[in-house]
Amino acid sequence: MGEWRRSLVAMREILADLERWRRQGRSVALARVVDLEGSGPRLPGATMAVAADGEVAGSVSGGCVEGAVVAEALDVLDSGDRRLVSFGYSDDEAFAVGLTCGGTIHLFIEPLDW
Repeated sequence: MGEWRRSLVAMREILADLERWRRQGRSVALARVVDLEGSGPRLPGATMAVAADGEVAGSVSGGCVEGAVVAEALDVLDSGDRRLVSFGYSDDEAFAVGLTCGGTIHLFIEPLDW
């Protein structure tokens, strides 16, 4: 499956939650896997949405770094700044949050502009 199609499938998985949050007027950040080096839990295109209250839809790592991604997403909502973040096996923080698959995942996190 091509990268564009994986992205579309990942977005469809969280579409109902995004629509509900939009109707409720909630602030939301999107985190997307944009690159993967070596082995990783999810392929590029995997998407996770984080509402300002910490509610989560989707997954970017199958659970191994989701907590750290939620913290980054909430910070993005506070600051309004987009950012590229990476978690890799050699990073102490990534190991501490559970990324033991041996690869590095790169995520782009941005506030969603309704």
